[in-house]
Amino acid sequence: MQHPSSSTFKNAVGTFGIFTHELRSEDPAQQDEIRRAAAEVEQLGFGAVWLGGSSSVRHAAHLATATSRLVLATGILNIWFQDADTVAEQRADLERSHPGRFLLGLGASHAALAQNYRRPYSTMVEYLDALDGAASPVPADSRVLAALGPKMLGLARDRAAGAHPYLVTPEYIEQARGVLGSVPLLAPEVTVVLDENRDSARATARGFLQYYLTLPNYAANLERLGFTEDDLVDGGSDRLVDALVVWGTEESMRNRLHQFLTAGADHLALQVITGDGRDTPPLPQWRRLAAITGLTN
Repeated sequence: MQHPSSSTFKNAVGTFGIFTHELRSEDPAQQDEIRRAAAEVEQLGFGAVWLGGSSSVRHAAHLATATSRLVLATGILNIWFQDADTVAEQRADLERSHPGRFLLGLGASHAALAQNYRRPYSTMVEYLDALDGAASPVPADSRVLAALGPKMLGLARDRAAGAHPYLVTPEYIEQARGVLGSVPLLAPEVTVVLDENRDSARATARGFLQYYLTLPNYAANLERLGFTEDDLVDGGSDRLVDALVVWGTEESMRNRLHQFLTAGADHLALQVITGDGRDTPPLPQWRRLAAITGLTN
């Protein structure tokens, strides 16, 4: 049987994409800026935009008309907040108007963020069953799962095009590839701080990591990788920060990104953390990332 991930998405997303909360803003005053930014991300050569937070099909649909080839993915759509039938119908509408442009990233989120959180693995299975049985089914090769643990990775292998893990290391990627096998798409989010100064880069990274390290799902995954409780406090130890966040000179950042790829990742969804508190698209940083990754000169 052909694996569901033998789809065009594995090629369409390319090696590098942008993971962003900024492009899913619903502020009416920002919509023109967001559309222009999405068009520039495409022009820079990135293959995909991953819409962070609890994103939806409609967030992607808003960007589809501003771009022509960019894959638009949810990173992630929260299965507790949006029912499968509605998602399937919205996805079908977007597929009819912009075929092959939308990749549905699904996640079970965290107990602290979902009031009805329970049995995440079983609920994800039920959600996938509902997508399969919808009036407009969502093909397995058009969806990925925000998998971390072995069971969810197995589900991503068997019922989706692959996995889109968050807050992981190259060592994790190697383990995940072992579970997924060679065919499925493995497209981790990778956090980047464009700063060569060790102290300020780590400070920015800690400001970003501090909340995530309190969430049990991420903490458990990091502990499986050999980190301890001491590594997880106060925004993370130096060892943890350096494992999770790419920073430094352009050469050292290129080398670190290469480690994720050689460990088995197909595509890196790069999330730039600036620490400036702004919610506007960080276009100067995305332009610099395009140069660092070799997408532009």
